[in-house]
Amino acid sequence: MLLSEQAYRDIDREIAKYPPEQKQSAVMAALTIAQTEQGWVSPEIIRDVAAYLDMPAIAVQEVATFYAMYNTHKVGKYTLTICTNLPCALQGSTQAADYLKQKLGIDFHETTPDGLFTLLEGECMGACGDAPVIIANDKHMCCRMQPEKIDALIQELKESA
Repeated sequence: MLLSEQAYRDIDREIAKYPPEQKQSAVMAALTIAQTEQGWVSPEIIRDVAAYLDMPAIAVQEVATFYAMYNTHKVGKYTLTICTNLPCALQGSTQAADYLKQKLGIDFHETTPDGLFTLLEGECMGACGDAPVIIANDKHMCCRMQPEKIDALIQELKESA
């Protein structure tokens, strides 16, 4: 077993939402639970989730690689995903992304040498009016991210590491 007992209980709770013959419908929830616990969905995790849901590993791999919300490569302790779609870009997200790249010393899809931060480019986050928008660790939406707010976010995450 690659995940904690709690993770499998959480997956079981998701499986229970579907008819018994449709438990593979919980694949997205299972991948999310695994990623929350492990930080990413490794090939081993993909195979484990597939076995747990009685489905082919390739089917789980297809889901994990189709959706941008799953990290199929090891990431830093903290992921910072910035929206660079046109509406956000028109409101300064590309400048905020450039600032983040300079501040962290990395480019998109790279991790800082200390393993703390991975910078990702995201698609629409549904908050164009609040751009630039950064999602921290796939859960916390940070809006109107100007350099001083970016500095504060990075400092807060470093202090909690």
